[in-house]
Amino acid sequence: DKGPMEVLDKAWLDHFWGSATAWKIILPFMAFQILMMAVLPGKAYQGPVTPMGNVPQYKDNGLASYLISIALFLGIEFGWDGQLSTLIYEHFGEILAALNVFALGFCTLLYFKGRFAPSSTDASTSGNFLFDFYWGTELYPRFGGIDVKMFTNCRVGMTGWALSAMAFAFAQAGRTGMIDPGTWVTAGLLVMYLLKFFIWEPGYMRSTDIITDRGGYMICWGCLVWVPAVYSSPAFFMGGHPGILPLWAALLIFALGTVAIWMNYWADLQRMAFRAAGGNVKIWGKQATYIRAPYTTGTGEAKENLLLTAGFWGLARHFHYLPELAAAFLWSCTAGFGWFMPYFYFLFLCILLVHRTYRDDEKCSAKYGAAWAEYRRQVPKRLIPGIY
Repeated sequence: DKGPMEVLDKAWLDHFWGSATAWKIILPFMAFQILMMAVLPGKAYQGPVTPMGNVPQYKDNGLASYLISIALFLGIEFGWDGQLSTLIYEHFGEILAALNVFALGFCTLLYFKGRFAPSSTDASTSGNFLFDFYWGTELYPRFGGIDVKMFTNCRVGMTGWALSAMAFAFAQAGRTGMIDPGTWVTAGLLVMYLLKFFIWEPGYMRSTDIITDRGGYMICWGCLVWVPAVYSSPAFFMGGHPGILPLWAALLIFALGTVAIWMNYWADLQRMAFRAAGGNVKIWGKQATYIRAPYTTGTGEAKENLLLTAGFWGLARHFHYLPELAAAFLWSCTAGFGWFMPYFYFLFLCILLVHRTYRDDEKCSAKYGAAWAEYRRQVPKRLIPGIY
């Protein structure tokens, strides 16, 4: 029998810093993502005007970066006889530990950068170190031309999520010598979902998370550590539990998951097309309806946004979260219903997205005032059409 301190020492303290193998995986991966952010061509686009009147500038090369990352992973995997996936799967705990150490140091750097060398005027402190460290000291921190939130959220968090799901499936095949349908459905749906994410990346850079949350511990540590630990958990679980689903059930789940991912993208596509056309667009064969929502920036400049009330966006203010939740459930249920771990991410996502609907209402009510009240009158349901 081992005492609690010995268990803590062996299970946590011995692995707090990760391992040499873990650092040899994550540092080249991060460096490669930064390199692609810098050198890959892409159309320039802008984020929304910030509270201080700044306009974030981005380059749309996320999809190319994602596809190149997958191609490189597959090239190493097949060229190295499957050893890369085995390393990732067997050392995943050490990888998470190394990511935690990196993220804590990086968030500390961001705290001081925001205080003494902010990238824009959207920076301030509250005087409370713990709050400022957690929330962040600037809205859009950058190092050179590299946007921090795009790096942590998209290029490390989301790309790493897809690659880890693939690695777990390959590692399982290498250990068992079999192709388990459920495991590959989980990995396939995740890779497809994240392909959709990178096609839509310019829309994500206009989302509530990006335009509201500062670059601090909450969002940066979350994407560097919480995402690979929790979001990857269904795929990691499947990597160690093969052979649950028959082929017909796996194919059915994959088909339903594909439909859910497409509906989520379709909803986002409607809003992107509407914004690009300045409201002059048809949705489901009819001219789009919308509400003009004037607002004032923190510098006193008058601006206006258009609030879409047609298509999916006329059914519920956050209808697009429904197919996202459905997709998450489907790539988790390949594990069967005898376990809790594969469903932790889905349950977390339910809480996260419902909470996000309230955050969005609060933010938009403060920003748009009477226009947002009218929008809520015209689109009264928050998430589920006709119900909630």
